[in-house]
Amino acid sequence: MDNSVALNHLRQDKILETIIDKYQVSSPSISANLFRDLMEAIVSQQLSNKAAATIFGRFLALFPNNTIPKPDDILKLSEEVLRSCGLSHQKSSYLKSLSQEIISDQLVLENLHLLPDEDVITALTKVKGIGRWTAEMFLIFSLGRLDTFSVGDLGLRTAVSKLYEVDREDKNKIEEISKQWSPYRSLASLYLWKSLENS
Repeated sequence: MDNSVALNHLRQDKILETIIDKYQVSSPSISANLFRDLMEAIVSQQLSNKAAATIFGRFLALFPNNTIPKPDDILKLSEEVLRSCGLSHQKSSYLKSLSQEIISDQLVLENLHLLPDEDVITALTKVKGIGRWTAEMFLIFSLGRLDTFSVGDLGLRTAVSKLYEVDREDKNKIEEISKQWSPYRSLASLYLWKSLENS
């Protein structure tokens, strides 16, 4: 992506321009391992970054040389082994469901690159344990999609609420504000998250 084109577009919003001038972010990129990303997303749900990293690290340590497991490797593990990493019963079952969906070709990860954003979300949210927010994060951070804005993300709503003086729970208004950043809403989101880190 030509960042200069995207930034010139986003700078038309003078409020967002103040954030762009203050911070630096890297553009969304395409991940090398989509299965790993989805597993990490499931493990990380409702945990702090630190706790999630610890548990996911223990999970990867179950495999030789911390190699990224394949779906059939996950299905071979007992729940007791998965629970020993700190995973809940629910998350253990979600990891197995994801693996089963991939093995049975209900979810073909290689095809996700070819699908429009909403179709990716539909495909992912059919998997037990993956909701819309997780799918939207996957679009940005794993598929490198350029025009994703997650109105379900509390951080993004908080940032927009502070900058544009709107109610954080007014999702319709926040969605409306985000439309002016299209087709580069993913990059706008990265700047908004960055602004919260430093506020």
